[in-house]
Amino acid sequence: PLFEAKTFADAAKIWGGTPTESTDVTIIGPDIAENGAVVPVGVKSNAAGTTALGIIVEKNPTVLAGQFNMTDVTVPNVATRVKMAQTCNVYAVAKVGDKLLFSKKEIKVTLGGCGG
Repeated sequence: PLFEAKTFADAAKIWGGTPTESTDVTIIGPDIAENGAVVPVGVKSNAAGTTALGIIVEKNPTVLAGQFNMTDVTVPNVATRVKMAQTCNVYAVAKVGDKLLFSKKEIKVTLGGCGG
């Protein structure tokens, strides 16, 4: 069901937490992506008890770009490449207990990757 979410709020409801902006979660990504088909994005959480990390691309047809489940022996730090349709906010989300901690960053896309 998460990949069926159309908005960040939809994804938050499915994850089962209340989203709160936090400095414990960091998003790493370029200010400008020359090619929306391959945008490097990283997510890191410093919050103890992180059980999952997620990447939300606000204006993509499917907003959830990835979810990564963590165990208590996993360092909550991931990096991947995502496809972006257009310039928008990208959210780094960490599930910590019943909380969803997030940070966001606007990434400008000069050449769309989702049919743009």
